[in-house]
Amino acid sequence: MDGGDVSAEGKVMCASWIKRPENAHLVVIGKSTGTSSLLEIFSFHRDTTTLSPSPKATHALEEGGDPVCIAVHPSGDDFVCSTTTGCKSFELYGHEGNIKFVRKEFPLQDIGPQKCVAFSVDGSKLATGGIDGHFRLFEWPTMRIIVDEPKAHKSFRDMDFSLDSEYLASTSTDGAARIWNTSDGVPVTLSRNSDENIELCRFSKDGTKPFLFTTVQKGNKSLIAVWDITTWKKIGHKSLIKKPASIMSISLDGKYLALGSKDGDVYVIEVKKMEISSLHKRLHLGTNITSLEFCPSERVALTTSSQWGAMVTKLNVPADWKEWQIYLLLLGLFLASAVLFYVFFENSESFWNFPDPSTRPKIETLHVDATSDEQWSSFGPVDL
Repeated sequence: MDGGDVSAEGKVMCASWIKRPENAHLVVIGKSTGTSSLLEIFSFHRDTTTLSPSPKATHALEEGGDPVCIAVHPSGDDFVCSTTTGCKSFELYGHEGNIKFVRKEFPLQDIGPQKCVAFSVDGSKLATGGIDGHFRLFEWPTMRIIVDEPKAHKSFRDMDFSLDSEYLASTSTDGAARIWNTSDGVPVTLSRNSDENIELCRFSKDGTKPFLFTTVQKGNKSLIAVWDITTWKKIGHKSLIKKPASIMSISLDGKYLALGSKDGDVYVIEVKKMEISSLHKRLHLGTNITSLEFCPSERVALTTSSQWGAMVTKLNVPADWKEWQIYLLLLGLFLASAVLFYVFFENSESFWNFPDPSTRPKIETLHVDATSDEQWSSFGPVDL
């Protein structure tokens, strides 16, 4: 099995990447030990695709409550952990050799368990979706309330912000899905047939295709549906996996979707072709995958399950071009073009290949005797 796992000392409940400068990313993991709960931060080693054997920083949730999910701010300086009692906010500081994080005062610490917590892509908003169906949207970091809707859903299942942070999609355990305008909170309900349940949702992130991807369960059939976010009409759907998905994620560059199944498989889908690019079977053997997230800079996935803990796995997808490789290719093309031009110039009889003046033959002046015309004209007609 590729990658490394962290499952000792407690049951892993959730995990998330923390984006750091120079790709020195971290992973924050929420654990329950039965008697207490912990938040632990591990460093990520790119060369070996593993997490550090021991945490770089630890915080005990002394107020009680098991971790439910974690949302990290795009800056990597803050994160919010939802627990079974409410949400806790933490600030991260230091560097890899001396990582520390401290809890901050937060107005959501007693709102109860939130199934979904998410920051907007631009980091200006924070959204929470409760198990009780209560939807809250705040400005960050002022925590000014934008939307407070107690009956947004029966119970939240999933949510995601659009790339421009103007919309938020949310799904419910009863199969409904809504789109929220993050400026005024006006919702739009996605249409569906009576036998369809919209379960998971992710917006496209490549900056060119304004789509919303959702998983749809239609009886025993699992589909991926694509919606146009300008009209909120379904463009089409495709059946790529034969089993229900428990979680969905999209890479930061928008090139890949990932689906985690309820029996431990991970499917990686190339968005451009809408085809399975990589399949990692039995990654969390026989167990529901509870967390699935792409690394901010590598083709690596972070996954968690209650049985197998947290795991980082290198994905079997085509390698991306590095910046220096692109520049090297451009330089090579330029040099090749210069050589071909020189060869063509030297071997072609171009209009511009003027003859060397020093090799031009000399033209001598011909002097004709003035009487020569008279000599020629003295002959008369010739009788044959």
